[in-house]
Amino acid sequence: MTNLASPGTTQVAETFLACLHRATHKTAPYDHWLLENSLPAGDIRAILELPFAPPDGAIFNGKRETNNSLRVFFDPEAQQKFAVCRRLVIGFNDPKVRKAIEKMTGADLSDTHLRIEYCQDSPGFWLEPHTDISVKKFSMSIYLTDNPSLELAGTDIYQGPPDFNYVTSAPFGKGLGMIFIPAKNTWHGVGHHPVQQLRKSIIVNYVTSEWRAVSELA
Repeated sequence: MTNLASPGTTQVAETFLACLHRATHKTAPYDHWLLENSLPAGDIRAILELPFAPPDGAIFNGKRETNNSLRVFFDPEAQQKFAVCRRLVIGFNDPKVRKAIEKMTGADLSDTHLRIEYCQDSPGFWLEPHTDISVKKFSMSIYLTDNPSLELAGTDIYQGPPDFNYVTSAPFGKGLGMIFIPAKNTWHGVGHHPVQQLRKSIIVNYVTSEWRAVSELA
């Protein structure tokens, strides 16, 4: 097995590079990659210990943007306050990580900005089948807990219109995750299996300079 890490690589980057090397590539109904052991265990613990309460008063209508005022991002302020936020940003901005993602997926991450969201989705949460907007050049979810009641609460994968038939769900568990490169056919959501407990994850995107909500960027 090739060692993708090199001197100067952070532990976040080193762990993720090894994760990419082991990733399982699925091609139906679109290209996506399933991940395991995607973050250092200590960093997962540190994320879960962040003093962000689950959103209070969230509206569940199938769209994350409805609750924009309640969302948490690893922005410059969070990085200044919390070392784990800073570590993840440094790790996912590592040129070796970007290059490895491009090589594995074919994505073009040149001139993109990192965006990391910390999600605490409470019971009743769901996302309707949708495709990500074109200014997102890379989408990844990493799940943070091993709650047995959430084992079927990973990202749902659908066929496209007109029927949006459910195909499968990414496995949910600590350090597991899913990557896809946004395109017109990458229909996904959350909620085919009801969310019954707090569903904690991070969403990692690389977005173009056309991204309007610059306050969300790392």
